[in-house]
Amino acid sequence: MYASRSTRRRMLAAGTMAIATVALLAGCSSDDTDGSTDDASSDTTSEAAAGDGGSGETVVIGFSGPAADHGWLGAINSAAIAEGESYDDVELRVAEGTNDANLQISQVETFVNDGVDAIVLLPTDGAALTEAAINAMNAGVPVVNVDREFSSTEAARVTILGDNYGMGVSAGEYICGKLGDQPDAVVAEIAGIDSLPLTQDRTAGFNDALAECGLSVTARVAADFTIAGGQESTAQLLSANPQIDAIWNHDDDQGIGVLAAIDEAGRDEFFMVGGAGSAIAMNAIKDGDTVLEATVIYPSTQAADGIALARLLAQGASMGDLVSPGVPHRIVLDAPVVTAENVDEYLEYGFES
Repeated sequence: MYASRSTRRRMLAAGTMAIATVALLAGCSSDDTDGSTDDASSDTTSEAAAGDGGSGETVVIGFSGPAADHGWLGAINSAAIAEGESYDDVELRVAEGTNDANLQISQVETFVNDGVDAIVLLPTDGAALTEAAINAMNAGVPVVNVDREFSSTEAARVTILGDNYGMGVSAGEYICGKLGDQPDAVVAEIAGIDSLPLTQDRTAGFNDALAECGLSVTARVAADFTIAGGQESTAQLLSANPQIDAIWNHDDDQGIGVLAAIDEAGRDEFFMVGGAGSAIAMNAIKDGDTVLEATVIYPSTQAADGIALARLLAQGASMGDLVSPGVPHRIVLDAPVVTAENVDEYLEYGFES
C-alpha cells in the first residue's frame, strides 16, 4: 500500500483551518514595557486590543466580492459580513456582489473616495481589477486581495489564497493511499471550468500526486461548477468508462449533480473524493451511504480572514502567534482532506450549497 510522503503537510487540526478567524487574531505586540504614565499605558492597551480580542480604534473596511451565484461564493460573502459584525471597532461597508469587472472597479474607487481605512477585495477578474487596486494602494488605502490574484504584487498589501494546487495534491495523495498498490487502477477526474487557472492548478497538483505512486488519470471530463453541468459531464464519463476505481470531483456544488448521475447509472464500484467542503458533502461523508468518502477543503473563510487582517492593518497591529511584527504579505491556506474519521472537526466550516 502506498504511503504519502506528506510533502505538502496535509495534517491539519480543525482550529487551524480558518487561520484568521481564530488564530490569526490572537495577540498584538507592544513596545511599551515601563508603564511610566497612565496615558502611555492606556494608548498601548488600546493598540494591543486590536489583536487580542479587545477593541481598538474604530476603522472602516470596504468589502467587494463577486455575485453569490455559487454556494461557495455565498459562503464567502456571509462569512466576511459575519466577521466584520463580530468586532465593535469595525464599520464594514459591503458593496453589492457583481460579476461585472467595471462595476467592481467603480466600487473600489468609491471606497477610496469615501476614505475607508482598508479594502478587502475578491475580484471577479484579478487582472481587470489590478489597476484599481494599485490606485487604492497609491492613495494610502491598504488592499487585501482574496482568492483571485491580481496581476501585480503592487496591487495588494496582503494576499490570502486557498491552495488550488494543494487541493489536487491532497486528493491525489488520498487516492494513492487506497490504490497505490494497483498500477492498473482506473482513476477519473471531473474538473471545473478548464479555462480557469484554479482548475488548471488543481489538475496539475492531482497529476503530480498520482505520479508519485505510479498512477495517472485514465478518464477526464470538465463541468462548469454547476449541478446541471456536473450531472451531464458525469453521465458522459460513466457511459464511456464501464469500470472506474476512483473519481476526484473538483467541486462539491457540482458534486450534487455528479452524485445524481452516479445514482441514475446505478454505479458503485468506485469511491469518490470531492472538493471545496460543502455541508452537503460533509454530511454525505458522515452518513456513508454514497460513493463519496472524502472531500478536500477550499476555505470559504478566506474573505473573513481578509476582514480580520484588514482590521489589523488599519489599526497598525500585529498578527498574533508570530514573533515578527506586522502582518504577512502572503498567506496560503491549507487544503486538508475530510473523511468519516475527522468530519465532525470540519462540519462547522461546511458551506451551504
